[in-house]
Amino acid sequence: MITRIPPRSGVAFELAEGAELLVIDPVGGQVSDLLAFARDDVREVLSNGRTFDYEETTRLTTGNMLWSNRSQKMLEIVEDTIGQHDFLLTPCSQATFRHFYPDKPEHRGCFGNLAAALAPYGIEEDAIPTAFNVFMNVPVDQKTGKLSVEPPQTKAGDSIRFRALRPLIIGLTACSAYASNGGTFKPIDYRVV
Repeated sequence: MITRIPPRSGVAFELAEGAELLVIDPVGGQVSDLLAFARDDVREVLSNGRTFDYEETTRLTTGNMLWSNRSQKMLEIVEDTIGQHDFLLTPCSQATFRHFYPDKPEHRGCFGNLAAALAPYGIEEDAIPTAFNVFMNVPVDQKTGKLSVEPPQTKAGDSIRFRALRPLIIGLTACSAYASNGGTFKPIDYRVV
């Protein structure tokens, strides 16, 4: 069964070891922030630094693992139709909106959506790390190191499939930031198998 995350919102759920999570962009051009916490100890959390270190790349796609802050494998990417994701930028927040979009209405962003969704699992705001930003297009200038946020290159139906390598709590959003989504906000679909 496919579940839809409405635009600019988020969910949290448990994912059993061995289960697969399929994240789908149903319309195209939409980012989804993904977090993972160990179910038995939520202080163990997805880590971009450990992942970059052990996978020896910032271009994570089919065959790569996502690692925890305790150097344990959390998720394996088993299928990826787009091969373009970001693991550098933090979830957008009210502060993000004040900084980058001062002329737009303030929104709690993915950070606020994730905090609300994860609170029932005892996960506090300060425990929210850098998200694996599914489908996000963040080119890095090879000479200056400057980051830019460009519209996602996904088309309707593009997807990424993860396998849980241990029991997890997952946070997942339909991103709320203007630049991340090319200025529009669309849903994200997901399915647990």
